[in-house]
Amino acid sequence: MRATLFILSFALTIAATATVFAKENRCGWIQNPTPGNYWLDDGEGSWMLMAQGSEQEPLGMENMPDFTTGDFVQTNGYYGYACGCIQAETERSADYGDSFVGRITAIYSVKQLPISQCRGDKALPKPE
Repeated sequence: MRATLFILSFALTIAATATVFAKENRCGWIQNPTPGNYWLDDGEGSWMLMAQGSEQEPLGMENMPDFTTGDFVQTNGYYGYACGCIQAETERSADYGDSFVGRITAIYSVKQLPISQCRGDKALPKPE
C-alpha cells in the first residue's frame, strides 16, 4: 500500500512539474512602446517579457524578430505594436492573486501576423 501511494504521489509530482514548464502558444498584441519594454496582451491578460531597468529577461529573447519589417503600428518613434504568436513558457505568480499579469520566461519562436487578425479578435484588448 505504501509503495502504491509513493508511486502515485511521485507520478503526480512529475506530471505537475511537466505542466508548469510546458510550451504554450500565446497570440495577441506584442507591444514595445519604449526602449526595453515588451509585453504580450492576449485573451487571458498581459504577459511581461521585459521591463526597462529590470535584469529579468526571458531565455530566447534573441528569437524576437524586427517587427518593423512586417505589419507594425508605430506609436513612439521606432516603437509600437504588432500582432503575433509567441511559443513560450510562462508563469503567473501567486503573489498577484487573480491579477491578469504573468511573465514569459522562455521564448521558443515568434510568428508575426497581420494587424487585422488581432483587430478582428474580440477577446483581445485594444493595444496601447
